Parts: sequence; C-alpha cells; structure tokens
Amino acid sequence: MTQLADSPHTPVPSCHDDGISRVAPAGAPVVALAGTPNVGKSTLFNALTGARRTMGNWPGTTVEVGRGLWRPEPSGTAYDLVDLPGAYSLDASSPDEELTRDLVVTAPDKRPDVVVLVADAAHLSRSLYLLAELREREQRVIVALTMTDVAHRRGISVDPQRLSAATGVPVVALDPRARTGLAPLAQSIAQVLALPHPSARTRGPGHAGDALDQADERFAWLDGAVEESVDRHAQVRRTWSDRVDALVMHRFLGPVIFLAVMWLVFQVTTTVAAPLQDALDGFFSGPLTDAANSLLAQAPTIVRGLVVNGLIAGVGMLLTFVPLMALMFLLLALLEDSGYMARAAVVADRAMRAMGLPGRAFLPLIVGFGCNVPAIAATRVLTGARQRVLTALLVPFTSCSARLTVYVMLATTFFQEWAGTIVFGMYLLSIALVITVGFALRKTLWRTMGSEPLLLDLPAYQRPTLRVMSSVTWVRLQGFLRTAGGVVVATVCIVWLLQAVPVRGGVPMGEAPIQDSAYAAVSGALAPVFAPAGFAQWQTAGALVTGFVAKEAVISSWAQTYAVSDAEQGAGTPLGEAIRADFVISSGGHVTAAVLAFMAFLLAYTPCVATLAAQRREIGWRWSLFGVGMQLAVAWVLAVLVFQVGRLFG
Repeated sequence: MTQLADSPHTPVPSCHDDGISRVAPAGAPVVALAGTPNVGKSTLFNALTGARRTMGNWPGTTVEVGRGLWRPEPSGTAYDLVDLPGAYSLDASSPDEELTRDLVVTAPDKRPDVVVLVADAAHLSRSLYLLAELREREQRVIVALTMTDVAHRRGISVDPQRLSAATGVPVVALDPRARTGLAPLAQSIAQVLALPHPSARTRGPGHAGDALDQADERFAWLDGAVEESVDRHAQVRRTWSDRVDALVMHRFLGPVIFLAVMWLVFQVTTTVAAPLQDALDGFFSGPLTDAANSLLAQAPTIVRGLVVNGLIAGVGMLLTFVPLMALMFLLLALLEDSGYMARAAVVADRAMRAMGLPGRAFLPLIVGFGCNVPAIAATRVLTGARQRVLTALLVPFTSCSARLTVYVMLATTFFQEWAGTIVFGMYLLSIALVITVGFALRKTLWRTMGSEPLLLDLPAYQRPTLRVMSSVTWVRLQGFLRTAGGVVVATVCIVWLLQAVPVRGGVPMGEAPIQDSAYAAVSGALAPVFAPAGFAQWQTAGALVTGFVAKEAVISSWAQTYAVSDAEQGAGTPLGEAIRADFVISSGGHVTAAVLAFMAFLLAYTPCVATLAAQRREIGWRWSLFGVGMQLAVAWVLAVLVFQVGRLFG
C-alpha cells in the first residue's frame, strides 16, 4: 500500500468548509478521483465519503485536494479517497493541473494505488485524453462514466464493455447524484487492486518523437476508442436546453436576465426572511435576556454585563440573520445545481474581457461572492503568475455573504420596502468596482499582460435535487454559524472588555458609561477620518474596526454598543432606531447619503483577516499589504464620493 504525497499547496480554510474530517487508517489503499472540470468528481467524492464537499453544477468548485474515508461496506476495506483538482492534461498549464500531475505522476512509492478517471459520456473524447496519458504509465486506472442521461438526450450512447475493451481498463457507468453504480465501482477497485500494476500502453510506430507527435498519437488512440464504443443515433433536433441557452447567453438579453435573476433572489430573501428575523430578535431581546438577567441577578455586574450586553446582545443579534443566510444559500444552490451559474459566467466574461481582464479569472471572482477565502485559493486555475496576483487583488471587492448581514440590516432599517433593491444595488456596485479597479490596474501595473478567452465546459441543465441543495446550504450555513460561534464570540468579548474599561479614574470596571470607555476613546480617535463620508460617530468607526476581523462582527459590535447605552439610560430604544439617530447627527440630516456611503465603505475595504491570510499564502506579504492599502483608499474615496454627491440630492 502506498501513501499519497503531501500536497505542495496548503489547503485554504473557508467560511464554507464543512468541518468534517474522516481520515482513513494508515496503510489504507489510496484511490484518487481525476478528470476534467465539471464531470462530477466532487459529487462522486461526496456520495462515497459523505463528507459533503461543496458541490455545484458549474466549473471551478474544486480548487484544492479533498481527502476522506470511503468504506463501501461497514466491515469492509477502507479507502483513502482523494478528490484531485480538475485537469485536462498531465502537461500542466496551471497550478491546479500541476498539483494533479504531481500527485499522480510522482515517484512510484508515492502514487495513488488506483486512479478513478471520471469521464463525461456526453463529451467522451475530451475526457479521455487524460486517460491516454495515464495509460502510458504503469498505473491502475478505472473509468467512471457519468452524464450518461445527458448523452442519451443528445443521441449518444456509450457501451461500457466496448469502451473497456478499446481502452484496456475497467469501465463503470454510474450516477453520483442518484447514487447508482457505486457498488460496481467498489467491486472494480477491489478487483484491480488484486492484480499487479498493468504494463504501460505502447505508442504506435513513429510517435516516440516530439510532443506534437505524441499528442497526435493520443488523439488517434482515443478517437479509435470512441469510435469503437459510441453509437450516435439519428440527428437530435434542437433541444429546449439549446433554446434556453440562446436567451440566457444572448449578447444583450443575457446580462439583463442575469441581473433580473439576482434581483429576484435578493428580493425574495429579504421579504421572506423578515418575519423569521423579527421572531428571533424578539426571542433574544425578550425571553432570553429576561431569563439571563433573572439567573444572574446576584452575580457581579461585570459578569451580568458580559453575558447580557455582550454575548446575548452581540451574538444573538447576529444569529437573527440565520434564516436570511439559509434562504440566500438555498437559492444560490438552486442556481448552481441547475447549471445556470455556468451560463452566468459566460455572460459576465464578455464584459470582463472587454475591460482587459483574463477570461478564466471570472471563475474565482464568482466564488468570491460566496466567500473571498476559497476564491483567492481558486486563482490557482490561472496560468500566469501576474494573472493570479491581479485576480487575488480584485477578489476582496466581490461582496461576500458575510457583508450581506450588514446590508440587510441597514437596508431594512433605512429603506424598508426597497430593501431588496438596495441589497441588489450593492452587488451591482461590487461588480462595477471589480471592473473599474481591474481596468485601472491593467492600465498601470499590468500594461503588458494579454487577456485570454474563457474556456468553459457548459454543464447540461439539470433538475435541482433537494439533497444536493440542502447539503450545499447546510455546509455554507455551518460556516456562518462557526464564525458566529468562534471569531465573533472572541470579538464580542474583546469589545465588551474595552467597553468595560473606564478611561476616567474613580469608576469601577464595567460601570462606566460607554462613552467614557476605552472602546469609545479608541473609536473616537478614528472617527474624524470618516467625517467627509458622513459617518464620523465613534459608534460607527468602532464597528468598522471590528469588521476588519469579520464583517459579521459589525452587527455584533453595534448591538453591544447600543445595548450597553440603553441599559445605562434605562431606555428601550431598538437597535435600528439608535443607529438611525447617530447617522442623523453625523450626516447633518443627510441620512440616506451617509448610510449608502457607509455601505460602500463596508463593501470596498478589507473583507476580513482570513482573506488577508489567504492572500498572503497565495501572493505573498508585499502584494497583500499593497491590496489592503488599495482597498482602504478605494473604500474611503468611494464613501466620500457617495456622500458628497448624495447630499446634493437631498
């Protein structure tokens, strides 16, 4: 039994990671899943391991190596299953393909015991080029044939037995979404492992020369295999999928449809989730707070303040957004699983390349709208170092889901029935920032870098499945909850401690008015910087500082600040009204302009420390610090511009 070589790339954590770690025992056979992007590798990995790796019916979801335990039978053999990044060839042209090549074609004692090549039956020739390369090595290989239903609808049928005879490797047809064919796959792996390593495929005469000759021979070999195993039925008429694509990827209608779909998503999210948010808010501010005050009636003031005004007020307010985040993740999972998001990438790519951005760079940018951390890791799919640096600098301008909580809170407080449209507008502003900053960087630091077209395998439209959608939603929601239970709790405790420390003598710890606390003093020192943007109150400045740790902490710090203030004054002012009152003061009455300026600053400045750490890993400290400075400058200029222009209109 062999052990897989350690990955040269450190896996990047994400706020969407599932947190499940099921490790195979030492010495377990290593089974690697390989194949081109979007053939179902990660879906198969999830079906076999139950690890719930993030799935999506669009390319670019696997950006690093996944690893987990697969045990086909409760008491049977355990396998160390590895999900490799998508690769078209072992002749690597990008870091993710390099990673696949290094893990498959390394020293004999480090290779996986079996490579399962996941092949798309509807695009068999494209999938089998990797097989031709693998067969030139003494490597155990099994072909897992997916998308057979899609192939059938296109008038294509692939005979697994004939394909096996033509290629010299076992072929198993399966459907990882429906979890069919998994038992035959396990049986084939067991049979292959019982045999010695096969001899390498010999090339035809006259093909031992240069790389072009070798490639020609591989194509000739796979063309022969396809010819032997594929039956093409009568010409299929234009399908409904083709007709839909003609609309959603239309040069002019495509962007309009994309914007309409995203507007509908935000509108539904803010409307449907509002009653559930109100119910949770009532629970945390009412019965839970009352119960905590009752239980801690005899406790020291400092302890009661930490629990009630710190943890319950701060974390509780953040948890009221769980229904909203769950609904948002569910709707986005529906779009991904249906296959629409791949079309959206094609539509957006036209605009991106018109501004000089590399075509493939749009894939990490799409991922960034979920979470910036894996998006920066996804820059590994780009072929050039300069492309990776540029894209990693642009990713923080994509509005991640953590910012959504703040958008919704402010939009529902200040704009009410227009809340969904305002949130949608923030995502439009995010796209505009990516394009504008990307264009500026290309015209300055990257003047000589050429663009490249987007090469993308469009998946077939599929009926979204509840299992896949719920799995993706739960994985992403877990990330949100872990942030609330980890980073935000720590931030809440630090904020409360600073709020409890008096800056004037003679006042006991935890009993000073919040405006006389260390938190207010530090925040107040920073507040004048934001005066031109209309939000120079120390309460707002302090929230932005905590937002550097995690954007969710903006809400928790506000909740703490105004909860403490309310307690001191004996008032019951709702959080939204307290925030409104401070914006009225700081903006000189131009509340709408100030709130929009604040939201613009929140969008543009550094997303979180996790994103900064991911940038450091991928592009180094020098470019990461440059990015932080650029983001702060863009955020401040944008906020000032929004406020100063907005105040002219009222």
